[in-house]
Parts: sequence; structure tokens; C-alpha cells
Amino acid sequence: MRALLPILALAVLAAGSGSARAQSCDTLIDKVTAETAAKATERRSDYAGFTAGPDMTLTLACGTPDLSSVGAQYRGANPPDVYYETFGRAGHAVTGIDASTITEAAHKAQAAAVRLRHSNVDLGGARITCSTMVSPDKGPLTLCAVIEHSDRS
Repeated sequence: MRALLPILALAVLAAGSGSARAQSCDTLIDKVTAETAAKATERRSDYAGFTAGPDMTLTLACGTPDLSSVGAQYRGANPPDVYYETFGRAGHAVTGIDASTITEAAHKAQAAAVRLRHSNVDLGGARITCSTMVSPDKGPLTLCAVIEHSDRS
């Protein structure tokens, strides 16, 4: 599931800069933990990993210079509702966008990703992206991320 980190890092860099709501990574880590009850398993100045359940992890990439993203990885092809709810709350902690809006967008992106392998849904100020894959050693995986961008329209 660590394979998502380079994808998230590249997505954050490609998203641009200029978020007026830039926060320190420590602050974002604490907010994700508070919103989701996930346990931080790795904590660095620009990244954190979390355990959010037996088959779910979260990753936080603190953007350079100002934009951040949070991803949710699920070991399985059909994530339960708690996956989307946790992802929505983590996305809210990072972007400030309503958790239910992120949850709904993730459902749409994941449903399309089942057919297309990858799908995006744009929200004002962020993009929800989901992918599905089969790992030779881990089996089916569902990967979603919410990535801040500077266009807040």
C-alpha cells in the first residue's frame, strides 16, 4: 500500500501552489487523527501513515509548498461504507471540504474506476481520484485520494 505515496506526492506537486489554508504537517496529522480515530504509524515532517482498520490505511502527503493530499487504501475490491466515511473525514481534515461531499465523490470515482481502472471527480479546491488494481502479493486493492489544488472555484 506504500505504492500510493509516490503517486500522491507527484499529484501534489502537479496540482500547483498557493493554498491560502496551508497548515503545518504536524497540524494536519493531528487533525486527521482526531477526525478519523486512525492511529499514526509513521510521522515525518512532510508525510504520515495511519492504520484505520484491519484492511485500511491512510497516507498524508503534506504539500510543498502549500498543498496537501490524503489517500485511503483498502485491501479488497469492494470497500465497505466505513472506508468511504473515514476517507471523507480524513479529506475534510485536510481540505476543509464537507466530509459527506468527499464521501459521495469517492463513491462515484471508485464506481467508475472499477470499469476504467482509474477515475477522477473534481470538487471546488480538490480532486478525488480513485484506482483499482490487483497486487500480486496483496490481491485486490482500492486506492482513493483527495488532492488539494489552488483553484477553489
